[in-house]
Amino acid sequence: MKIVVTGGAGFIGSAVCRHIIQNTEHSVVNLDCLTYAGNLSSLREIDASDRYSFEQVDIRDREAVDAVFERHQPDAVMHLAAESHVDRSITGASVFVQTNVMGTFNMLEAARHYWERLSSDAKDAFRFLHVSTDEVYGSLGAEGLFEETTPYDPSSPYSASKAASDHLATAWARTYGFPVVISNCSNNYGPYHFPEKLIPLITLNALDGKELPIYGDGSNIRDWLYVEDHARALLLIMTTGRIGEKYNVGGRNERTNLQVVHAICDTLDELVPGEKSRREQIKFVTDRPGHDARYAIDATKLENELGWRAQENFESGLRKTVEWYLANESWWGPLRSQKYSGERLGVLEKSE
Repeated sequence: MKIVVTGGAGFIGSAVCRHIIQNTEHSVVNLDCLTYAGNLSSLREIDASDRYSFEQVDIRDREAVDAVFERHQPDAVMHLAAESHVDRSITGASVFVQTNVMGTFNMLEAARHYWERLSSDAKDAFRFLHVSTDEVYGSLGAEGLFEETTPYDPSSPYSASKAASDHLATAWARTYGFPVVISNCSNNYGPYHFPEKLIPLITLNALDGKELPIYGDGSNIRDWLYVEDHARALLLIMTTGRIGEKYNVGGRNERTNLQVVHAICDTLDELVPGEKSRREQIKFVTDRPGHDARYAIDATKLENELGWRAQENFESGLRKTVEWYLANESWWGPLRSQKYSGERLGVLEKSE
């Protein structure tokens, strides 16, 4: 099987590409425009494989996307390309709408027109996996879990753009009979994560002796999913999931943001002891606008129907992640010096 992976130079996309090449006989065409968060060095483990190829293409460019389908004749699409950082969406929503909504429209249309020209057998086998987030569901109270039937209630420009893209994917399945499957995941973490996100940001700031910013009082809760567990789930959903269905992917690892930061500090204190605890670097800062209180995924459908199980719990996954960052300054060092040095993003300026 030849699979087009959009956003394959990003965090989750690169994990998907590595998983497919290292653990299956499938081929991968990585379609990525290399924004600030795209990094081909995340694919150095597989870039010599004759089953891996790279196309620098923007999903907003329909002609370029059509050309990839024509050139590679794929059997499936795993659509992960997206602008994904909530803080950046607060002060720069336009690119989120352009990429996440219009880019997804382009991918669906290019794939549909390609699919309609396939032979009957190839048409029946084709799949389009649209990869999304639990943030489309909004905020949970103290109890309950997000299920596949939970109504959408997005809070940020990012989650609204992803909700719109989910609705497009669903509509293409219902209107055109296009073989779409949708996944919605909880917060991912692990190796090769761009350092603007919580876990790598706190890890690297702690190593640099910088402040460790925590929004509000740190009580916001997220369900954490190790990225390699997610990559396994996505391939499984694409190959065996039911057409037209949604599957939630979660790690069953709920933690407050403060608990996450404490765990990172304690792990670093053990692995790289300093004169004092890294917890002393914590600083509580003004909360993010529209900050959802709690996310938690019910992955029962994925577990029962497709047999997926997370292999990492939060403690084992976090330790692997921190150890990876300690051992791979060659990957994150240039990003911290050239692209993002750990400053706060998404701060709204009040008009006078």
